[in-house]
Amino acid sequence: MNTAELRELFPILHQEVNGHPLVYLDSAATSQKPVSVIEAVKHYYEWDNSNVHRGVHTLGSRATDAYEGAREKLRRFINAKFTEEVIFTRGTTTALNLVASSYARAVCQKGDEIVITPMEHHSNLIPWQQVAKATGAVLKYIPLQKDGTISLADVEKTITGNTKIVSVTYVSNVLGVVNPVKEIAEIAHRNGAKIVVDGAQSTPHLKVDVQALDCDFYALSGHKMCGPTGIGALYGKKELLQEMEPIEFGGEMIDHVGLFESTWKDLPWKFEGGTPIIAGAVGLGAAIDFLESIGMDVIDKHEKELTAYALERMLEIEGLTVYGPQKDRAGLITFNLDDVHPHDVATVLDANGVAVRAGHHCCQPLMRWLNVTATARASFYLYNNETDVDRLIASLIKAKEYFGHAIG
Repeated sequence: MNTAELRELFPILHQEVNGHPLVYLDSAATSQKPVSVIEAVKHYYEWDNSNVHRGVHTLGSRATDAYEGAREKLRRFINAKFTEEVIFTRGTTTALNLVASSYARAVCQKGDEIVITPMEHHSNLIPWQQVAKATGAVLKYIPLQKDGTISLADVEKTITGNTKIVSVTYVSNVLGVVNPVKEIAEIAHRNGAKIVVDGAQSTPHLKVDVQALDCDFYALSGHKMCGPTGIGALYGKKELLQEMEPIEFGGEMIDHVGLFESTWKDLPWKFEGGTPIIAGAVGLGAAIDFLESIGMDVIDKHEKELTAYALERMLEIEGLTVYGPQKDRAGLITFNLDDVHPHDVATVLDANGVAVRAGHHCCQPLMRWLNVTATARASFYLYNNETDVDRLIASLIKAKEYFGHAIG
């Protein structure tokens, strides 16, 4: 299936914005949804809507089968060893907070170390700040190279025998850096630490194998991989999840409840209190089917080729600064035009039907490291093509000309 055929499967792309055909270049914030995902959620609400794990009636059975079927699809998609290692959450943020609140607070003590990087999204930074404050652990940062990458030599220096947790993003949502997670995991384990991986930006674009990576925890969001909003997952090694206590209590997650004591269900349900995100899981399962029908290797290859083309074109624009490495990067490009605020750049692009992101991208420490207050970002996915890039370039040139005249 070529890109033109793929685009036909995404209804939202068939519209004009401000009198121009929409060019959507903000998939790092959230991806668009194909017809198959939209129809799967619609079908659930029209035919199978019921709570799960409770009723014995037909609708309840169908809803439970769809919900647990989606869990198995996700297990296969990331190659977890056991289905019970997949915990449904509201998204990456909830998954990371679950690890920080349930696992890290229990194992960290005063003087222990938590190691992260300056490129982390706030969702993989603030929870660790809070763990450090609560336990007396020390927060340490792996330094960045000039191009925003990290070196394994620095990883070796930063992680020590006192390190309990290492938490890193697989793919930076600002720099496009693809971190060597497998090698970092080996260093962490050699020092007796556990590794947590923020997979929000990697799962939609790369073939993920949590067993090959040997990560202890892996967090992801459905809405960035063609699925609905409000659904995500935490993968955790079974033996670690079994040790952890739930942080939400109520229905669904209990086994026996007495007046003064209660016990929990087995994995994965002890972490899924209350009525779960059933329709979201159904939609995520449909999104996985969709991505697998195309092939993650195909998606990865397409994005790398498109990003290389976009990078070459953007670097030809005088006064445009691109952040991050200029090769071996993921499918996004973060940039600024000299003397023009990125919000103004994004506004001009939007007037031409081109949707990009502008702001600090939930990475304020990284913005300070880059010595900027904000940036603009174009992010690509399987439905983008060279025509989209050409429209972006043309709109950037218009923005440069407009603000050049305005400043002049």
